Amino acid sequence: MNSYFADMHIHIGRDMYNKPVKITASKNLTLTNILLESSRNKGIDMIGVIDCHAPAVQQEIKHLIDNGDARELSDGGIRFEKVTLLLGSEIEIYDENCKGPIHVLCYFPTMDRMEMFSEWLIDRMKNITLSSQRYYGTAKELQYKVRELNGLFIPAHVFTPFKSLYGKGVKQSLLEVFDADLIDGIELGLSSDTSMADQIEELHDYTFVSNSDAHSLAKIAREYQEIALKEPSFKEFNWALHKVGGRKIKRNYGLNPKLGKYHTTVCIDCMTATTKGMKDCPKCGSRKIVKGVYDRIQELRNTVNNYNLRPPYLYQVPLEYLPGLGPKTHGKLLKQFGTEMNVLHDVHLEELIEVIPEKLARSIIQMREGTLKIHAGGGGRYGTIAP
Repeated sequence: MNSYFADMHIHIGRDMYNKPVKITASKNLTLTNILLESSRNKGIDMIGVIDCHAPAVQQEIKHLIDNGDARELSDGGIRFEKVTLLLGSEIEIYDENCKGPIHVLCYFPTMDRMEMFSEWLIDRMKNITLSSQRYYGTAKELQYKVRELNGLFIPAHVFTPFKSLYGKGVKQSLLEVFDADLIDGIELGLSSDTSMADQIEELHDYTFVSNSDAHSLAKIAREYQEIALKEPSFKEFNWALHKVGGRKIKRNYGLNPKLGKYHTTVCIDCMTATTKGMKDCPKCGSRKIVKGVYDRIQELRNTVNNYNLRPPYLYQVPLEYLPGLGPKTHGKLLKQFGTEMNVLHDVHLEELIEVIPEKLARSIIQMREGTLKIHAGGGGRYGTIAP
């Protein structure tokens, strides 16, 4: 088996006609730019672009194939230079069984399967040209269709306070909404990690994935995984999720959960941290309290976690988060060492010091070792690195 890096949750900001897809995403976050950034600068081997249900995005993929810049793989996926694209779609579910909206990720092996999925969605969605749109149907009906088309189904960022399985979607169990046998993995989200999530017994049988949910080129691979595969393809990724023949997730790389936007419970009016159960902010009296992921998991926990049986979850801070590492320094690092993956994983301290200031070089090593000091985030604001 070989090791590959994969980030399976990346949005598209604009299509090839400069029309919005993910409205809140960067305008330069086009499909082609995503592929170029992932292949040449990030050093990511496999990506999931989760707005491929949009017809104009499909047209851009076909354009790349017709021009000879990309090709479909026999085992599923689209190869562009050094990166393999898996065709994905993020869907919002809110059926009669949900307590609130839930986002899910659906992936398909080939262009024709994705096109069939889009045709099916047209009558069940108001605007198929946009990302993360409300699907009008039951969650299980969606699961059945994804499986019929040989796709994969993964609940997205399952603990965030809004639009997620455990944040708003269910009171206690995924069984309230989903067919448990038709879930292929669980996406943790930026505010949780393996040790936190594995305190919920019904998640023990699922593979955890850690992805960026990138809304800009810079955010690609802020979370990702290292996967053991024979080669990066849809079939191999599917087998890795189900641990077939030695394929598996080897390591999850992600932010320290304290850096996530929703780790702690806070008042969103004055950003004061509150304790569990508080209905009024102790500082300003507001009732706009957003429950953090940590406290939500404490409500749901029902077993001793078995995370020591899982792949290690390694805290890693994206280069752009480091104080003092601006675009010019970032460019120097890429020019000298090729890709961000090389800088994050392989380059020695002595080599870094030859290119950037020693203090910053040591910060990169501390980041690699998970020893940077963190100020926790909450209420929609990211945590920060202590200077």
